[in-house]
Amino acid sequence: MFMARSRHSALHPESGSVFCVAIDTGGTFTDCVWVEDGALKTLKVFSTPDDPSRAIGEALRQIGGAAKRPGGIERKSGARAAVTLLHGTTVGTNALLQRKGARVALITTSGFEDVIEIGRQARPRLYDFFFDRVAPLVRREMRFGVAERTDCKGRILERPSDAELTRLREAIIRVAPEAIAVSLLFSFANPENELAVAAALADLGKPLSVSHRILPEFREYERTSTVVVNAYLQPLMQSYMERLAQHVGQRDNNSGDGLRARRKQNAPRIFVMQSSGGITALGAAAREPVRTVLSGPAGGLVGAAAMAARSGFQRILSFDMGGTSTDVAALQGELRAGAQAEVAGLPVGVPMLEIHTVGAGGGSIARFDAGGALRVGPESASADPGPICYGRGTEPTVTDANLLMGRLRPEHFLGGEFRLDLERARRIISEWLREQGSRLTAQQFSAGIVRVVNANMERALRVVSIERGYDPREFALVAFGGAGGLHACELAEALAIPTVMIPARPGALSAFGILVSDVLKDYSRTVLWRFRDQDRSPQVFHANLEREFRKLEAAAREEFRSERWRGALQYERSLDLRYRGQGYELNVPTMGRLVATGMVARFHKEHQRRYGYHHAGREIELVTLRLRVRLKQRQLQLKVAGTQDRLKASRVVPLERAPVIYNNKTVMTPVFDRGQLVSGRPMRGPAVITEYSATTVIPAGKRFWVDEANNLAIKVR
Repeated sequence: MFMARSRHSALHPESGSVFCVAIDTGGTFTDCVWVEDGALKTLKVFSTPDDPSRAIGEALRQIGGAAKRPGGIERKSGARAAVTLLHGTTVGTNALLQRKGARVALITTSGFEDVIEIGRQARPRLYDFFFDRVAPLVRREMRFGVAERTDCKGRILERPSDAELTRLREAIIRVAPEAIAVSLLFSFANPENELAVAAALADLGKPLSVSHRILPEFREYERTSTVVVNAYLQPLMQSYMERLAQHVGQRDNNSGDGLRARRKQNAPRIFVMQSSGGITALGAAAREPVRTVLSGPAGGLVGAAAMAARSGFQRILSFDMGGTSTDVAALQGELRAGAQAEVAGLPVGVPMLEIHTVGAGGGSIARFDAGGALRVGPESASADPGPICYGRGTEPTVTDANLLMGRLRPEHFLGGEFRLDLERARRIISEWLREQGSRLTAQQFSAGIVRVVNANMERALRVVSIERGYDPREFALVAFGGAGGLHACELAEALAIPTVMIPARPGALSAFGILVSDVLKDYSRTVLWRFRDQDRSPQVFHANLEREFRKLEAAAREEFRSERWRGALQYERSLDLRYRGQGYELNVPTMGRLVATGMVARFHKEHQRRYGYHHAGREIELVTLRLRVRLKQRQLQLKVAGTQDRLKASRVVPLERAPVIYNNKTVMTPVFDRGQLVSGRPMRGPAVITEYSATTVIPAGKRFWVDEANNLAIKVR
């Protein structure tokens, strides 16, 4: 039997009366996963990049008629069930990448208006004289200083006067922003002045992002950048969420931020995946959209961890290759969220799973550069017009290359529901090559595309493994996404990874991860304490730590209560530590009660692993307290369809035998339907494994089998 979590009873009166759908919007496809009659179901529809909510509405119509019966989906039994939508969104990410967010006014301490532009003066490419820095999201004329000052200890040195607040208010009205960001110096130590500024602007009717609520931590530039990103995304995300609510039958009650659902029986409810790996309420996501910028990739990592654990893999490299990008991460046992990340060249300080993204996917466009070298990505054909073989595209992509190499089977794509146009791809790519003056054949060109995109993805895997002190030979490669299985074995071979695992329903694993995610919220506070203080008075030091954590826990309980969550909350404490004088920290989880000596030893060990050295006698600083609050969801037994029937099968018959190119050699390869593979029975490549959501290519000589968890394991070394 298959274990998956249902939504908590706080969301649904009865688990049996709820129809729960998890949807992840990607660049090419929108993936849906839901449970029906005890079995996990999957649906993929083409994305609608101009408005992702349209694809979601179409998916819900196909799943069960949500558009015809607002407030409920009619099941096969004829009974109506409340709809719960769990959503992974790329709206925030795309807005940052394309610079299509709101017009933001930034308010900061007088004299610090240009912090957001000055940044850290770090050059990503030290010797590139022509490198252009990423422009700030707020133009100079939209930045305003206010005469106020708080010191690093939280003491108010100067309060903003009434006249100053009036002047500021009038200046903001004149520039007519769509959103407002407030980030004052040392507001994390004492938010009093920031609250006064926010109160003076509250009645302007503009979304307001205040730094001490979003990121109460030190480092002025990163904090300001984070609150600006939040303000930049707020109007866009609120508008999108309202359209999404309409597509699933939800209506505003015109109270608060206009996003709270009416508390009617069977009213659809929407929850959003966060970058930290857990879901949150719709209203919370609209208030703090900065926490959703890696929403979909986070769902993929959660799903990869859940499926890998069922097959006995604790140390994994996740490899999620979709239509537009590839997301990779390293995982050892449990999911860990980093406190600092960069999205579209902009620092973002809210907790995010440590995922590295490159512009390499099935829709990545191939081209020759000015020097004649073959390049692949980061530009993508996305869903519109899509790859050439989809029928409308005119530029060669990775998907077209895999088709011409025989790896994709035209008649078995999306379970046979959508046929790939092989002849169109061959004809247009051949014509394109002639126009480029190339003498390559379409198949040679395709092999080159695959080698280049593999090199790009191999570099990405090295970033999250070797460059972070991990040995890839000690990990399993968990490959998913619509295109992951096409490239996984070659990447594992290049990095000496011994085993590849292709999860069940790999093309919709991100949606599955969203389906099984817990409710998560993260809290933090910078304190900047020295560990030598605990040596002098350990009781006082620990009492102070406990007091600060209790404050964070009280804030968490209040927020969970305001969003009407019910159930036992789990608190996970951790500390950001550093050697005194360092400019960076390492996060170290606490073990039970806070024991300073144990924390010090764990910090030394982690520093040694991460950087190759440690200073046993050097003074340590406690920089930031972090609290992760989790509401775990109950588990349901889900059937694995067809397992018993496959166990009785005596022989697996291939669908066909087809020519497939491996390392410039054409090999006749059996093509199997994954649903017909016998659980526990080893087989040998070459093989092409087709299924509804993805295709897997296994080179000659590699052993593979379907394990008891319904995952496909491939022994590469």
